[in-house]
Amino acid sequence: MQAWQVHENGEPSEVMRLAQVEPPTPGDGQVLLKVRAANVNFPDALLCRGQYQITPPLPFTPGVEICAETEDGRRVIANPVLPHGGFAEYAVADAAALLPAPEALDDAEAAALHIGYQTGWFGLHRRAGLQAGETLLVHAAAGGVGSAAVQLGKAAGATVIGVVGGADKAAVARELGCDVVIDRRAEDVIAAVKEATGGRGADVIYDPVGGQAYAQSAKVVAFEGRIVVVGFASGQIPSPALNHALVKNYSIVGLHWGLYNTKNPKLIQHCHEQLTELAAQGAIKPLVSERVPLGEAADAVQRVADGLTTGRIAVVPENGAAV
Repeated sequence: MQAWQVHENGEPSEVMRLAQVEPPTPGDGQVLLKVRAANVNFPDALLCRGQYQITPPLPFTPGVEICAETEDGRRVIANPVLPHGGFAEYAVADAAALLPAPEALDDAEAAALHIGYQTGWFGLHRRAGLQAGETLLVHAAAGGVGSAAVQLGKAAGATVIGVVGGADKAAVARELGCDVVIDRRAEDVIAAVKEATGGRGADVIYDPVGGQAYAQSAKVVAFEGRIVVVGFASGQIPSPALNHALVKNYSIVGLHWGLYNTKNPKLIQHCHEQLTELAAQGAIKPLVSERVPLGEAADAVQRVADGLTTGRIAVVPENGAAV
């Protein structure tokens, strides 16, 4: 089969190599899956760089989120077990962790439903307790993680403010349903948020960026607001001033979604049921901006790493059946 492999750590475009290899052999409790579509995530770039929280043995195939077909013909969503990731014609996953792909979504959309939307659901509902009528601010609102949070926020009845970088991404954020869109390259984010909220600030802030975005969040979070720390796509990990949190009565909550796989996997199944229902209602629909063939996976991962994309890019092998 064809599979992308990383033999040394570095930038995705430099270290990912397409090769002909033997299909992987599933271990105990695992299944072999035919990849129908693989979603590109920022962690794929971190894996290539050797900067992710797990470091698979070299060589490995990246690709942490797929829509695939089981040997008995079921269409499923899975997180492949590295080193046999999703940027290949076949991948391996734990049988117990397979989730049914929603009928309302095509293969590329289904592949993009899992990590970003589960992260958004857990972050907004379980960690931040977002309520209807509250104001939600989403950093990087046009990106893969941010776009999911925007849709989930709107589905929950929140007023959503999206912060983006550039006019093209601002247009995407508006199409996603943001009530207010702020272009950080052309506007003062802090002043714009205060104006949009009448000086009150945002009740919940969803931050997958870190760095300057977090500094802005601390200045615009409302009384008894919640800042959800999701990741650090900027490459800068902030050091919060805890005295500031005390003075303004706000909470800083972390979200590492992957921990639920081991700490409370039943919650992941419950979340998937909620997401499937929202997809059936048309309340959420993953923004797949591009569908590219397997041969373009390295370029796609690099563009995601460089922050040049909107929504999600799906890699579709020729043997896949994405529609």
